[in-house]
Amino acid sequence: MEKFAEYILSEENCIKKMEIVYYLQKRTGIFFDNSVILKTQIAKYFIEIMNLDVDKNLVLTACLLYDCKKNDSPQNLDKVKQYPRMSAEFLKTLGFSDRFCKICEQHSRYSDLGEREKESDILELVDQFGGMLLHRPERMAFNVEDAICLLEYRNLKGKENRYLEQFKEFVRKMEGILI
Repeated sequence: MEKFAEYILSEENCIKKMEIVYYLQKRTGIFFDNSVILKTQIAKYFIEIMNLDVDKNLVLTACLLYDCKKNDSPQNLDKVKQYPRMSAEFLKTLGFSDRFCKICEQHSRYSDLGEREKESDILELVDQFGGMLLHRPERMAFNVEDAICLLEYRNLKGKENRYLEQFKEFVRKMEGILI
């Protein structure tokens, strides 16, 4: 029998991939909500519009699953810092490679796993930016300009993300397209 990892990675259609994760969520209780879909769509458009040299299928799959063990109820910071590692461990049981699990775990900077994967830098940007665009119980959503400013000058201050400048350009392009 084919492993789950092989099954979802063999699916190239993003919508069908989301449907697969939706059914996985129903069976296992993993975290999957509209925020995951938004962030995955941001990643998809970022890769396509900026013509990034990455495996789009791998990044989109990782984007759908990197925080699968996240709990959507309020938690303390120590618990939040454990989600990336717990998610990576769960993904390993589904047959994903060590590299895929590392990419997912590195979406945040809570784990020191050595040199960052380029795909992790994409996940980091879409996770943080997408999260700022959404309302949360403790705050209203940020507008796009404020989200980019916070991303660059607060969240990533002093950190290297190889795609930050391209992401800012991507957002400017998208603002010109969207009403």
